[in-house]
Amino acid sequence: MARMLRPFGRAVTYTRLLHLYIAVVWPSMWLFVEEAWWTWVVAGAALVPAGLVPAMRTVEGLQARLLLTGHRHDSESTDIVVAPSASWGDRGRLVMWLELRLLLGCTTSMLTFQLLLTAVDLVSAALGRGIDEGLLFPVDGHHWWHILLVPLVLFALAVAVLASGHLITALARRLLGPSPAERLAAMEERTEQLLERTRIARELHDSIGHALTVAVVQAGAARAAKDPAFTDRALDAIEETGRSALEDLERVLGILRESQRPVSSRPTLTDADRLLESARASGAKVDVDVTGPLDTVPGPVSREGYRILQESLTNVLRHAGAVPVRVRIEVDDSSLGLEVRNPLTADIPRPGRGSGLRGIRERAALLGGRAHTGPDQGDWQVQVELPLR
Repeated sequence: MARMLRPFGRAVTYTRLLHLYIAVVWPSMWLFVEEAWWTWVVAGAALVPAGLVPAMRTVEGLQARLLLTGHRHDSESTDIVVAPSASWGDRGRLVMWLELRLLLGCTTSMLTFQLLLTAVDLVSAALGRGIDEGLLFPVDGHHWWHILLVPLVLFALAVAVLASGHLITALARRLLGPSPAERLAAMEERTEQLLERTRIARELHDSIGHALTVAVVQAGAARAAKDPAFTDRALDAIEETGRSALEDLERVLGILRESQRPVSSRPTLTDADRLLESARASGAKVDVDVTGPLDTVPGPVSREGYRILQESLTNVLRHAGAVPVRVRIEVDDSSLGLEVRNPLTADIPRPGRGSGLRGIRERAALLGGRAHTGPDQGDWQVQVELPLR
């Protein structure tokens, strides 16, 4: 019993009924001027040009979203669209919606009104008072048992209210919902958001992983050296690397908090000096050879190249320690070449082990390039080629 009465404790049950009543307010006004059936035909015909106005879809969508689903106008729900009509298909569905809403509104308002009057007159008949004419079914005489029919009428009234509310909501989702083109656009936007979050997570792994690796290597070297001057330099390097990692962390968390905020101020290959200095401060002997103008590399390629270089240097420090590292960056008209080589040690990363090397290959593949990682002539090599177009 409580489950059957639960819908009547929800505000949306009554706002759906209100939504249907609103649809017949203005046609009902004509009845005060001319009581004729053709007034409803004229009202239905007037909805056709109204439905062709693009902004009408926004008006109807806002009403339906608020009164039929209980969602706010700024809700992220995509069941009902509040954007203007963008195609003739949208306009056609809106015209059909307006006509069906008027028809269902007229039927529901008349039915609920008559059922309510019938319940009142049944009570009046049971009490021996006068009754009105024009009810859904005739009530002859004044008998006490008429009051036993009231629950049946009220049950029919409840069914009419719930059924009409569910029907108009289903029609709204079908006719005011997103078109196939809008669904595709929403799916593409959602996919872009997921890819962006995956990229952010990878960047966070690279940045924090690099900072922690540098800090661990520097701390270990300072303890082994037992030299106050070297310890001071190591602490300076740890402080600088940690500060840079905190800046990256703050930027990434800001992007995650504000999903609509554009991604900007990401480091590029023109900022690679701080990576190289960080590696040198950790004891690695980094030899750099840059060919071609780095500032002409497109933003997406330059940003991914920076992260690939960061992950490569992090792997060197993590697995090989303070060893000589050769970095070659070559820019030509069609591609960006990046190579990082260091002597092999006993701790050789195996293919597919961890997320660092896999991340390098994924970054390269995302831009249509290719990456090779592995032993080469006694060295560990990371070789990446990224197209510029």
